[in-house]
Amino acid sequence: MTTHDVIVVGAGVTGLTAAWRLAQAGKDVLVLEARDRVGGRLRTEAHGAPGAEADFEIGGQWVSPDQDALIGILDELRLPTYPRFREGESLYVDKAGAAHRFGEELPLGESTLAAIGQLTKTLDELAAAMDPARPWDLDDAAHLDSVSFRAWLERQCDDPVAVDNIALYIGPAMLTKPAHAFSALQAVQMAASAGSFSNLVDADVILDRRVVGGLQRVPLTLAERLGDRVRLGQDVTLVEWDEDGAVVHVGAEIHAARRLVLAVPPTLVRRIRFSPELPAEHRMAREHQSFGLVIKVQAQYETPFWRAEGLSGTGFAPWELVHEVYDNTPEGEQRGTLVGFVSDERADAIGRLPDEERRRQVLGSLATYFGDAALEPITYVESDWQHQELTGGAYGTSFDLGGLTRWGAALREPLGPIEFGSSDVAGHGFQHVDGGVRVGEEIARAILDGGLRPLGATRSAGGDLRAVALDAERREPVGQG
Repeated sequence: MTTHDVIVVGAGVTGLTAAWRLAQAGKDVLVLEARDRVGGRLRTEAHGAPGAEADFEIGGQWVSPDQDALIGILDELRLPTYPRFREGESLYVDKAGAAHRFGEELPLGESTLAAIGQLTKTLDELAAAMDPARPWDLDDAAHLDSVSFRAWLERQCDDPVAVDNIALYIGPAMLTKPAHAFSALQAVQMAASAGSFSNLVDADVILDRRVVGGLQRVPLTLAERLGDRVRLGQDVTLVEWDEDGAVVHVGAEIHAARRLVLAVPPTLVRRIRFSPELPAEHRMAREHQSFGLVIKVQAQYETPFWRAEGLSGTGFAPWELVHEVYDNTPEGEQRGTLVGFVSDERADAIGRLPDEERRRQVLGSLATYFGDAALEPITYVESDWQHQELTGGAYGTSFDLGGLTRWGAALREPLGPIEFGSSDVAGHGFQHVDGGVRVGEEIARAILDGGLRPLGATRSAGGDLRAVALDAERREPVGQG
């Protein structure tokens, strides 16, 4: 058995940020990660023909100017960034499948643009009135949480094209769920977390910059600084806890700590058995959350051919298989890369297809934007997080109808010695790496401000943790139920 001040479960951005801040304060920290790598939903992989491989960011990758926490840690770790390519015109594919070039304004009729403007104004006003960390406090929150975002939009606007376009930005593009599957309140929180709905839909804001070498360099650098405090391949199956601290089981190994941080998505907390069990409200809060589904597709070509045609590589299409696409070429790279996204019900459908047929349909959708030149990439890469047990989807979790007001507050509530957190429960930066950094720093601050009592210093209904730990060493390891 080992003993520590704090044990952190999960070596994503939240867990590693919390661990690093605690280690900087002189605390004895142990990080346990079930995977064989750090980074969680951040990952950079090499793909391509031998000798011509290139790095592809499989998970999150962009940095926006409002993401102060992420920018701060990038500066602290001395990780440089570069701007996303955005020169030239963008593309918009209409419902008939025709691609239209445009500059600042979508190529839609005046009445539809006016309707989009009015919906944007309404969402901006709601977002401005909301604290994204406490969305249930918004006036009329209960009503907004009882109606789907799609139904709310249709009540606000009788222009179906305007509705489809606004729904795209929060449904498929952000929460990666169809707009009928989450509430209007959840949509407003998504907008408020980015500062406004206008920020959320502005690709030049939300997708501003990238990190040289990939955004996974943040957790990789933090893990390097933490050194042997980070242990991989450590799947926690049981947590025994009381007010004194927690005992964590990993196979036959046992670790005890005065504080425990569960830095995993809410849905993955359920993989762990607790003794005593979590209170019903904690369990229900996590059972009513789910990941969205999205397949991130990247196609690399000999050259960024679209640039020669005066195109930025940016495209949108509410009705197309690939609903949005961007130039994803790394700075200084001669080859050109496009990144696109297939989400929610469309991700369900093509996820069932054989690999070659799925690739054919995705490239066919890219060709709808860019023509036949898009059909022949030299490298094609898919990231499908829904088939990874230790994630279960992307980009993050959100509630079903009514869940945010009923259980949202429970997600961040500490339980005895246990703190919970990930980007899924952030206010500002919700579902983004920025949110993960913020939550990690908030958890570390709460632990440091609250102090750390000596392990086993008091007794409570759960028993003395030192005695529990010693008893656990004598028992057979408990598997996951």
